[in-house]
Amino acid sequence: MKFNEVIYFYIMKIEDLYQLYLTHGLVDTDTRNIRNNTLFFALKGQNFNGNKFAEEAIAKGASYAIVDEAVYKTSKKIILVKDVLKTFQKLANYHRNQLKVPIIALTGSNGKTTTKELINAVLSTRYNTKATSGNLNNHIGVPLTLLSMDKNTEVGVVEMGANHAKEIALLSKIVNPDYGYITNFGSAHLEGFGSLEGVVKAKSELYDFLKKHHKKVFVNPNDEKQIARTKDITRITFEKSIKFVEASPFVKLSYKNEKILSNLIGDYNYSNISAAITIGNYFDVSKEDIKKAIEDYFPSNNRSQVINTVTNKIVLDAYNANPTSMKAAIETFNKLEANHKAIILGDMFELGKYSSEEHQNIVDILEKSEFNTIFLVGDNFFKTEAINAIKYKTFEDLEKHLKNNQIINSTILIKGSRGMALERVVELC
Repeated sequence: MKFNEVIYFYIMKIEDLYQLYLTHGLVDTDTRNIRNNTLFFALKGQNFNGNKFAEEAIAKGASYAIVDEAVYKTSKKIILVKDVLKTFQKLANYHRNQLKVPIIALTGSNGKTTTKELINAVLSTRYNTKATSGNLNNHIGVPLTLLSMDKNTEVGVVEMGANHAKEIALLSKIVNPDYGYITNFGSAHLEGFGSLEGVVKAKSELYDFLKKHHKKVFVNPNDEKQIARTKDITRITFEKSIKFVEASPFVKLSYKNEKILSNLIGDYNYSNISAAITIGNYFDVSKEDIKKAIEDYFPSNNRSQVINTVTNKIVLDAYNANPTSMKAAIETFNKLEANHKAIILGDMFELGKYSSEEHQNIVDILEKSEFNTIFLVGDNFFKTEAINAIKYKTFEDLEKHLKNNQIINSTILIKGSRGMALERVVELC
């Protein structure tokens, strides 16, 4: 039989599927965004079964659809496999291993996406670099990132996220990275990890992979936990020539005696920038290109964005929140020089049994601050004991207040978990 005949009648081997992928070069997992001549992988979720959309994908232009339920194999363009998700991940790993390009994998509790974007910006000045798009950093996003790389890719940067143990181990196996970097260990996704110790253990699964496969790791030498966890791995520590200057509010630093002024606020971003500089230096990016890349990078997607409205300056950091990042944001905002400061915080999600305690801890920090106005939004913050804060159970309640009592001539910090969607506040200020 010819290759095209084989795929119609048998559950495919990954090598054969890979040849099909090379022919088309595109993969999609959502029929709402189907591209012509793509391979559609019919993934399943809690509330959907992608198998049901195989025929729709073909009708919209997909060359083939990959399913794992025989009843949906209704044409020669629909390929049956045992498990679509595992096949999808296996294909991505197979492709990665054929590319033979250096790949940097990074994870951590805070700063993953910003650090990834900075690394990509620096490396892209010299190399054809492919990095994770947005925050597509899970068991589906990581394979999509790998499959977006092609023969022209010279360096890969892959962000890996997780909210349960063993997920980083799985992603590391798929990515097979040559280098790794963990931004930090913090109190994020405690509901899934169980405790801060669980966070450390789960994120360190990347270190376990690097050690086992004799790979290298980039490490912040000022982070004792990272140093302790990487003692048996070949380490590349931050460049000693990187010096912190100030963060008022934007981070200034020097590198090889060259001043760099970033567009990132908060001294917590110093380590994110340092990681990008160190990795750029390791890959022989010039000092001049590193400086330009850092200074030309502007945060987006509700991450530490500074927005000037008609009467206010807004620090929008509403993409996500956990106790560690919330405390860092408050501390940075506290240092900021402004005549009138207002702070609007939304609930932190996925904290499980620690939720009440962690939300009250944030309130206790706020009570000791000298912010002029404090708004707390969400069920968890609403249950806290707060003297100086105004609490609202829902965003709609806050919205009503702000429409009738507009904040003016103020510097405003807006931060909360993604589910709170607090970027909506910008339109009210």
